[in-house]
Amino acid sequence: MLSKAVRRVLFAHVQKEGAEKAIRIVAIDGVEDHIHCLVQLMPSQNLLQVVKSVRSFSAAWLNETRLLNVEFAWEEDYYAYSVSPSGIRQVIDFIGKQEEYHKTKTLDSELEIFDKFTL
Repeated sequence: MLSKAVRRVLFAHVQKEGAEKAIRIVAIDGVEDHIHCLVQLMPSQNLLQVVKSVRSFSAAWLNETRLLNVEFAWEEDYYAYSVSPSGIRQVIDFIGKQEEYHKTKTLDSELEIFDKFTL
């Protein structure tokens, strides 16, 4: 649903709107069916608040601008992982290579990889 052209403007909007709402989005990228964001949480923020805010303002913006031919809504599920300071560069690189990564791998296989590194 999220074509390359739509993603380009969506990601720029998410960065801008996030900054206005004091949400520090370090990296954002994705493919047609999902996106990845690396977010630095501030002491006054919690993950659920930030995820709800980003999902809400991005879906509202997509629907207001009518960039898609259908009404847009994010699925209810999302995945979140903590990143140690030593892993930030690797995560930024991974997020920036989503199109290349998904030429050979599915979202399910990607989630399986992440699941290996969680408790």
